[in-house]
Amino acid sequence: MARGALVIMNDMHQDEFDDSLELSADGGVPAGKQPLAARMRPRTLDEIVGQQHVVGPGKLLRRVIGADRLSSIILYGPPGSGKTSIAEVVALSTKRRFRRASGVLSNVAALRKILETARRTSTGGGTILFIDEIHRFNKAQQDVLLPYVEDGSVTLIGATTHNPQMFVNSPLTSRSMVFELKPIPEEDVVALLKRALEDEERGLGGKGVAADDDALAHIAMICEGDARKALNALEIAALSTPPEEDGLRHIDAAAAQECVQRKILEYDRDEEGHYNTISAFIKSIRGSDPHAAVYWLAKMVEAGEDPRFIARRLVISASEDIGNADPRAISVAVAAMQAVEFIGMPEARITLAQATTYLATAPKSNAAYMALESAAADIRAGRVMEVPEHLRNVHVKAVDKDLGYAYKYPHDYAGSYVEQDYIPVSKKYYKPTANGYEDTIAKRLEHWERPGK
Repeated sequence: MARGALVIMNDMHQDEFDDSLELSADGGVPAGKQPLAARMRPRTLDEIVGQQHVVGPGKLLRRVIGADRLSSIILYGPPGSGKTSIAEVVALSTKRRFRRASGVLSNVAALRKILETARRTSTGGGTILFIDEIHRFNKAQQDVLLPYVEDGSVTLIGATTHNPQMFVNSPLTSRSMVFELKPIPEEDVVALLKRALEDEERGLGGKGVAADDDALAHIAMICEGDARKALNALEIAALSTPPEEDGLRHIDAAAAQECVQRKILEYDRDEEGHYNTISAFIKSIRGSDPHAAVYWLAKMVEAGEDPRFIARRLVISASEDIGNADPRAISVAVAAMQAVEFIGMPEARITLAQATTYLATAPKSNAAYMALESAAADIRAGRVMEVPEHLRNVHVKAVDKDLGYAYKYPHDYAGSYVEQDYIPVSKKYYKPTANGYEDTIAKRLEHWERPGK
C-alpha cells in the first residue's frame, strides 16, 4: 500500500485545516483556498511532468526560458497538458514584465490597454503577454496583436487546445515558434499525484491520508493525460473519504472509482474534436480495422454526433475506399443512411455499427476514385477533347459510314460488345485492382482488349 498525507483548504472541512491565508501570486484567491491543481502548479521546469520533448534537458524551449531569451511562442495541446504551467514558469523566471489575458474574458479595449502600456515601457526589458485560449479571439482581435508582436513591444505566449494552423491567424503563427504538447503519460500523472500527497507546503501532505497505488493508477487512467483533472479527482477523493478508526483517510481503488466521475468527452461538434474523430473513423475503415472503426463510432455516438453525418461519411467511404472491389458496399451504406432517417437514435446506432463493420472488412479499392482524379487532372491541364461525331446527341444515319462515323449499337453484337472509339485519344483511366469483385472486372477488360474482340 502506498501511503501519503493530505492538506486541503476547502470550506467543506474548514475546521480541520490551517486558517492562515496566503494571497495568491496575482492577488486573487488566497493560495490556501485555491484548488489543489492551482496550488500544485510547477514553479520550475524540473517540476513540469511530461513534455520532455519540449522542456527536457537541452531542448530549445528550456534553453530560451533559462536564458530569458524567449521569443513569441504558441503552446498547442489538450487540456491539462501544461500550457499554463509553462507560462507560469516563465512568469517566475523572467526579468521581463508579465501580463496575462484570456480569449474568453478579454475584449479588444482591454487588450489594447495592455499592448499600449507594453509599448510605452518597452525600454525596461519588454513585456511577456500570456493569452490563454487564444483561439477564442476572432481574426480581428488577433490582428490587433500583430504590430506589437512585430515591433517587439510584447513577446506573445499563446495557449490553445486547437490546431493553431487552423484557428490562429497565419501572420501570428509565422512570427511564433509553435510547440505541441502531448497528453501526460499515465506514469507521470501518478508521479504528480504522489507528489501532491507528500507536499506539505502546497499539496496534500500532513493530514493523514493514504492512497493505494491502484487507486492512483485508476485516476491517472480515467483522466487520460489531463493533470488538472487528475489533481481535482484526487482532491475530491480525499475530501469525500471518511476517516477510519485510526483517523486515516484511506483512498482505495473502490473509493477512486466512486469519486471520479465519468469522463466528459473532449469533443466539439463544430471544431477539432469533431474533425479528428471522423478522420480516425474513416481511416480505420480504409485500413480494414473494424475494432478501431467501431471505437471511433462509439465515441461519436456517445458525444452526441449527428448520426446523419456519420451515415453520409459511410456512403462516401463505400465509393472512395471500396468501390467496385465490393459493389454491395454502397448499397449497405445507402441503406444505413436511409435507416438512420427512418428509425432515429438510439436504435440507429446499431445500423451504423453494422455498416461500419461491413465496410471495414470489405475488400478495398480506390481505382474508381483515382480514375476520376486522373481524368479531371487531364481536363484541368487543358486536355479538353471534342465529342466524336458518332457519339453526339443526333441520329447518324446520314453520316458516311465508310468514314467510320456511324455509331455501333453494342446490343446488336455478340456479348453486347463491339470495338469503337469513345474518346479521340485513348487513355486508360480506370485500372481495376485484383481485390474482391474488381478482379473479375479486370479480367473482363483484359478479355475485351484482346485483338479481334
